Amino acid sequence: MLPERRDVLVVGAGPTGLTAALTLARRGVEVTVVDQREKPAVTSRAAVVHAYTLEVLDRIGAGGTLVARGLRSARFSVRDRDRVLVTVPFGGLPSRHRYALMVSQSVTEEVLTDQLAEAGVRVLRPYRLTGLRRDGDGAVADFDGTSLRARWVIGADGINSTVRELAGITFTGPAGSEESFVLADVRVDSGLPRDGASIFLARGGPLVWAPLPDGRVRLVATVTDPPAEPDAAYLQRLLDERGPRQRPDQVREVLWSSRFRLHRRVAGTFRSGPVLLAGDAGHVHSPAGGQGMNLGISDAVDLGETLADVLAGAAETRLDEYAARRRPLANEVAGFADRLTRLATVPPAARPARDLLLRLISVLPPVRHRIALRLSGLNQRPT
Repeated sequence: MLPERRDVLVVGAGPTGLTAALTLARRGVEVTVVDQREKPAVTSRAAVVHAYTLEVLDRIGAGGTLVARGLRSARFSVRDRDRVLVTVPFGGLPSRHRYALMVSQSVTEEVLTDQLAEAGVRVLRPYRLTGLRRDGDGAVADFDGTSLRARWVIGADGINSTVRELAGITFTGPAGSEESFVLADVRVDSGLPRDGASIFLARGGPLVWAPLPDGRVRLVATVTDPPAEPDAAYLQRLLDERGPRQRPDQVREVLWSSRFRLHRRVAGTFRSGPVLLAGDAGHVHSPAGGQGMNLGISDAVDLGETLADVLAGAAETRLDEYAARRRPLANEVAGFADRLTRLATVPPAARPARDLLLRLISVLPPVRHRIALRLSGLNQRPT
């Protein structure tokens, strides 16, 4: 049952919303988390937690538990079929987490939900937001016949954010940026090393091959007009067309599969009065490089810490500073993901030049280190 009042209402119980709520709860803030789904999703898009995100989660006591559930990836490789064009190692990262953690988003949500419950907060389900209006020094949120008054409302309800829509915040991006993707967890017979993820550059678009715990592999591919539930034959064709050629992968089992479409978009602002945005409610872009969920979790801790400070007496302008910090980061990460996607789809005539450039990068350690910092998110550390 919903309370009548709360300091903070978080709408959305994905990784971003859970992280924001946990950050606030650790600071003693009264917070309520709602989600419109009856149960947490058992499938998920994200499959990697980068080093900076783990550092951020360490600040709220959630990093260690998550690391214990994941698979450590030592490197990220860019490939053209059997040729490794460049390998970006994570062993030299200036962090205690010198790896990328391969773990399903559903596991990340489970860990955060358990931590939140230990802090005395449980997710309330299913509550569908139907109205949101300012009232005095806060807002009133309506949920199918019941209402909750909150000093602050955090919209962490994803791409199709109701909070963002009801707050009148724009969500725009470049024309023609829509992309379609296939996503699947499979079991495969493969000669690829399981201690690193790879992105295969192919004329049809990139294919990401990422190992997960329990012998699974996450496949993500840009495609045109994919089926609603790609089957083993469809995924096998993708691997045959884009993956290793000399020792081709063989799909043994499809654990789950899906498709999704998205536009590159960024919210016009991350704050409108008592309404604040974080995660996919504020930014959406290509999944290349595994940046989306990571940026959302970083948004959430930044926002949670800032909001806790404001509730403790700091100036409300700190929230404007949050919005001013996060929006440029969203644009930067979206641009980086787009560049990774465009690397895969250069015309055949330009491929030799592209491959030569990547091979040059591979023999320049400082350049590889900068790319590792960018992938890991450590370039986002406050200076």
